[in-house]
Amino acid sequence: MQNFSAASVNFSQTRKQKGEYTTAPFDPRFPNTNQTRNCYQNYLDYHRCTKALAAKGKDTKLCDWYRRVFTSLCPVSWVKRWDEQREQGTFAGKI
Repeated sequence: MQNFSAASVNFSQTRKQKGEYTTAPFDPRFPNTNQTRNCYQNYLDYHRCTKALAAKGKDTKLCDWYRRVFTSLCPVSWVKRWDEQREQGTFAGKI
């Protein structure tokens, strides 16, 4: 068994840089534990953002934050179904 002291651990490597989230940060608009609406809203916001910036000819990289959040919160099956519905023109959300 190895003993680790605080001096032997490089904490600067373990810290995340600002903006690098492995899960979605707290959003005060969705304070409850059920994050379904948060998932859906970030999915919509991502596609609205990419549509708006692409129409202006700007880089859509700014929208990646929304993508990271919704991919963290939403089940993959929901995202696949919503993507299919968008392609077919039957998606209920307003993008």
